[in-house]
Amino acid sequence: MNNIKMWTIPDIPIEEKAREQIEGLSHLPVLAGPIAIMPDVHWGRGATIGSVIPTSHAIIPAAVGVDIGCGMAAIATNVSADRLPDNLGHLRAAIEQAIPVGFKSHDMDRALDRVMRLDGHEVFEPVLKALRQRFHNLTLRGLIGDKSRDKVENAVWKQVGTLGGGNHFIELQIGDDGNIWLMLHSGSRYVGKSLADVAISQARFEAEQRGDVLPDKDMAWLVEGSDSFDAYIETLTWAQDYARTNREMMLALLWSSLRPFFPPDLAWTQMINCHHNYVERVTDYRGTYWLTRKGAVSARLGELAIIPGSMGTSSYIVRGKGNPESYYSCSHGAGRQMSRHQAQKSFTLDDLIVQTRGVESRKDNAILDEIPGAYKDIDAVIQAQSDLIEPVVRLKQILCVKG
Repeated sequence: MNNIKMWTIPDIPIEEKAREQIEGLSHLPVLAGPIAIMPDVHWGRGATIGSVIPTSHAIIPAAVGVDIGCGMAAIATNVSADRLPDNLGHLRAAIEQAIPVGFKSHDMDRALDRVMRLDGHEVFEPVLKALRQRFHNLTLRGLIGDKSRDKVENAVWKQVGTLGGGNHFIELQIGDDGNIWLMLHSGSRYVGKSLADVAISQARFEAEQRGDVLPDKDMAWLVEGSDSFDAYIETLTWAQDYARTNREMMLALLWSSLRPFFPPDLAWTQMINCHHNYVERVTDYRGTYWLTRKGAVSARLGELAIIPGSMGTSSYIVRGKGNPESYYSCSHGAGRQMSRHQAQKSFTLDDLIVQTRGVESRKDNAILDEIPGAYKDIDAVIQAQSDLIEPVVRLKQILCVKG
């Protein structure tokens, strides 16, 4: 493949759908350089998951995806594993009570109001006030259909501080540093999807108007300098900030819910909060360009990042090596090796129980598509990008809450 740089696992071939998607993407005239493919690569709607896409004077909204700002957050604690409570089921129940999960909106009292009652809640008040004001000024907000607009505006505040569904999760983990870590995965929820859908539709419309010939209509782009491009950048910035704040609020709720179960000297020693579906403006030896990370994380020299495995395997805290060939990026997880539908057909509930043995979590058919066997080997994924990152802490989850 030309115009492509790959960090893939030798023993795990790229699925044909993803290979075709990557090949089509590599021929787009708006690319500012080769696309970089991470070892967790797999097919995704709009663009390949695990791709890093540099573009010149354009951005592809579908490549960013509908969960703008989706990412990871983690906290290291000062509590060692031998101080864990005996009954992890009580911990899971407390987390599920504190943080709403699933795709729907929730009562304000379940998240936002609850955060506002926490010690230190004052730090969120100016952030939320600014987000609210910026949201009402978004150009793309006005392009959402009348029937959907009220639903979207309602979701902005009823979903902040909530997890979402699918592969979003909250975990308690033990690090090989001997301490307990907290980790979660979430993004911009329904509001991010709604705004992204508007931008994707606009990009397709403009591509048709220009007469662009594309291998996939989802590869349509917005041109820098246009009103629609400016509106999208404004939206991206807002949604990425919303997603980061959402994770910070959940960390606050998570911390508060766990405190009664741990010694009074419980404290956190480090926090990491990083996007893996987003856009940033980059200037380096190649010039200035837009960089879309679709299921990829910033891994600049010395920068800490989070690479989670599946709900029954390890996760990693890593330090970036700042490799310019990958645009200073690394993978965002283990990556699926089969689709959700394939996983549902290939595995049974008994398989899920076996593969998540030792993890306090749900064991039911509703999350069968998240079974560890549906994902690539996380250790092989880490090894395949040894020139991009170095492992700092290896984590093994002991408790998992799925959306």
